[in-house]
Amino acid sequence: MRTGMRHSDYLKTLLEDRRNEVRHVDPIHEVGNQITSPPSATPLEENKIIAEYLEQKNLHTLANAVPEFKKTLILKKFFKMKRNQEVIVYFDHQGTTKETSGKVNAIGRDFVILTNLKDRIWIPYKTVLSANSPSGMPTYENAHQNFIYDNDLKRKLTTNFGETVAKRDVLIHQFFEESLRGNLERYKGVWVKAVTPEETVWGKIVSVTEESVLLHSVSSKRIIAFDDLSHLTSARLFNRVLLMGKNVFTTLFR
Repeated sequence: MRTGMRHSDYLKTLLEDRRNEVRHVDPIHEVGNQITSPPSATPLEENKIIAEYLEQKNLHTLANAVPEFKKTLILKKFFKMKRNQEVIVYFDHQGTTKETSGKVNAIGRDFVILTNLKDRIWIPYKTVLSANSPSGMPTYENAHQNFIYDNDLKRKLTTNFGETVAKRDVLIHQFFEESLRGNLERYKGVWVKAVTPEETVWGKIVSVTEESVLLHSVSSKRIIAFDDLSHLTSARLFNRVLLMGKNVFTTLFR
């Protein structure tokens, strides 16, 4: 727009108008003396919906482009959306379909961990047939996560990330996608029940290799290949006592 004014005069007038301008505080985007640019021309709630839609659309596009990874990609996304929430998982159990439920405790590269009042359950994605949220259950994470912010933890993550994360399972699950092998390495000495298509084996985790896990009971050692594993369940004390008693009885009267 032509004003017929010299640049210096125009600039002086513009600055004067700017000083006299009545400013209105933006209650959404303005914080203190700073103002952030809106992420889009749409309201925040609409922008959030669009972002979630685009993320899911991209996931389905990627999954359809590599069908061999589709199941793993979809399951990982579903379980991440349900972290610390109750889910129902249907998986292959010795030729039949078994249903179990629990809170999503950890999401790995090739497995998920569910926990309930009694057990910790490791389920490889390859054996999962379907997963869903139970009807009538609220979808929320632990309430304290929204209110407690640990400034000391923030400082440690900034200055000593590797050592800080390595000391806490929750942070490992948050920042890394472990493999089943890597996760079981940290459970050496724990008694578990390993279920394969042919048998159920009880034992203490002694060692873990790339292809298998070694379980040691009172009287025997068994190697369970990950390719054959349907799921793992932590053994409760009562079951361990029964198992040891059975093995001792068998040894005495063999």
